[in-house]
Amino acid sequence: MSKLPVALQVYSIREDAEKDFIQSMKQVKEMGYEGVELAGLYGYTPEEVRDILKEIGLIPISAHVPYQAFVPNITKTAEDYATIGCKYVAIPYLMDDQRYGTEYFEEFMKNVPAIAEACHKVGITLMYHNHDFEFLKTAEGEYILDYMYRTYGKEVWQVELDTCWTKVAGEDPATYMKKYEGRLPVVHLKDYSKEPEFEFRAVGHGVQDIPSILTQAVAGGSEWLVVEQDRHTEFSALEDAHISRDYLKSLGF
Repeated sequence: MSKLPVALQVYSIREDAEKDFIQSMKQVKEMGYEGVELAGLYGYTPEEVRDILKEIGLIPISAHVPYQAFVPNITKTAEDYATIGCKYVAIPYLMDDQRYGTEYFEEFMKNVPAIAEACHKVGITLMYHNHDFEFLKTAEGEYILDYMYRTYGKEVWQVELDTCWTKVAGEDPATYMKKYEGRLPVVHLKDYSKEPEFEFRAVGHGVQDIPSILTQAVAGGSEWLVVEQDRHTEFSALEDAHISRDYLKSLGF
């Protein structure tokens, strides 16, 4: 089985990155991550972020950019992430009052093609990153996530599947990934435990069948694996990032 490169979503270590972005990135590189997915610029300009990551040897594969960050100046936002060197940009989340069934959601969907076009002009592919609420159903009985991807095809945006929220919603991640083979360049690896209560865990240390997800990611033509962990309980953020990377190394990734 071919292996895929592994990146860290910087949101996983956001407090460390806010305190010292450069040192945090050096530690990420030392853990064996090949790239990062940004979640903000931590006080630096796009040019500075580009240069910092290049010097450290981390590839800025992608960035999470909220829809509301695009709206003021779609072109400028896309150009900033192109300057950094991102190949992908993902819209990461919609707040409660922005979701399916609201006027805001309708506005968002109408603006998706304009955002995608601005990204494409500077060599970036737009993606959408799911949570569990997109697995609620439309009035027609279709998953909201499927409705979103059916409304605009892969020429507009592609899939960044969060495997944790997919499983929380009741779908087997590896099985669901097959639906979007060839349209799923970036896979979010995220693990969790349900006992005694829901808690995020380092990859390979929760309920997820990580090997099956990896197998499907390779078979389905994905390009990158991204480790993400929203919160930390047993270990620090950097320790969890290290544990996740070591686990993937043990599987040959």
